[in-house]
Amino acid sequence: MASTIHCDIVSAEAEIFSGSATMVVVPGEEGDLGIAPRHAPLLTRLRPGQVRVLLPEGGEEFYFISGGLLEIQPQVVTVLSDTAQRAGDLDESAALKAKEEAERAIADRSAGMEVAQAQAQLAQAMAQLAALERFRKQLKR
Repeated sequence: MASTIHCDIVSAEAEIFSGSATMVVVPGEEGDLGIAPRHAPLLTRLRPGQVRVLLPEGGEEFYFISGGLLEIQPQVVTVLSDTAQRAGDLDESAALKAKEEAERAIADRSAGMEVAQAQAQLAQAMAQLAALERFRKQLKR
């Protein structure tokens, strides 16, 4: 049996995933982080993006997070996010609409939305669309 680490992915609304993993890949602010069993303790911020959980049985699961915090202990990794969803549950049309609205707000600086808020909304929409694309590619394998 492969060495495992316990992983919890928690949003403000609910616990999204809790179980064993052989590896967890998260979108850190400075780039993706791969967490394996017995990883050194760490606390860091996360950017919007995809969390990939490699399961002991050989499969993998994909989740989208809106950013948040990552806490790593030697046998437990915890992803805390305001919003977390299974990649398969993402709404592509809503993400495309949010992307278009954010792009319009950035281009039209006289709009009611502040540029920083529009940029954050754009980053989140782009991360959702990327997570959906990776999820679909994984399904085709």
